[in-house]
Amino acid sequence: MLRRPGRHTLDNMATTLQEPRVSTLLDTMYTESKNQMSRLRERGSDFNRPMTTAERTEAMSEFYIPVTPEAGRLLYSLVRATRPTTVVEFGMSFGISAIHLAAAVRDNGSGRVVTTELSETKIAAAKRTFAETGLDDVITILEGDALITLESLDGAIDFILLDGWKDLYLPVIELLEPRLSTGALVVADNASAADMKPYLDHVRNPDNGYTSFNFLVRESDSMEVSCRTND
Repeated sequence: MLRRPGRHTLDNMATTLQEPRVSTLLDTMYTESKNQMSRLRERGSDFNRPMTTAERTEAMSEFYIPVTPEAGRLLYSLVRATRPTTVVEFGMSFGISAIHLAAAVRDNGSGRVVTTELSETKIAAAKRTFAETGLDDVITILEGDALITLESLDGAIDFILLDGWKDLYLPVIELLEPRLSTGALVVADNASAADMKPYLDHVRNPDNGYTSFNFLVRESDSMEVSCRTND
């Protein structure tokens, strides 16, 4: 009986997401996120007032608000499949989604993740996390206002995750559009949020150069995935 060479080795290869130092840390972070939910609901009224971006960032500096584990694995799979050279994330928070993106880049064997964050508390924590997972060498953190820090980014962008303040999704994508490669994917989390309409109107209009579709990632929320169809 003939056996395909190398098949046994490939079948038993673990992904970076399955490495104990990565999977254990992700489990811990997701558990901490769940434990925060009651406190976040109790403080909900604190966030229902006009605030600047800096004020909102400070108010949310202790809260995760991460992508779901299923959405994280989806992001990993999309990056593995599309093999982007440069992945950009708007809204790093404590780094859960960046870990999924960076794990895919690592397993692809090439590429980089450039992520953005305004909260000094979250930046310090994420740096420790990325070092613990061994993914810090493929992640660059742009510290400060993303609409300023992303201006310095050079080269083509092949994949974007939008997971920060929803009213900034449209300004961020408009800033980055000139650098999007044809075929680039743009994934926007929390697409069911009320303040997503300007962004959704933009990517769902074929005249703006996207093919876009929406799917549920939670019972009450969704992601919008848009493919850049022209440069």
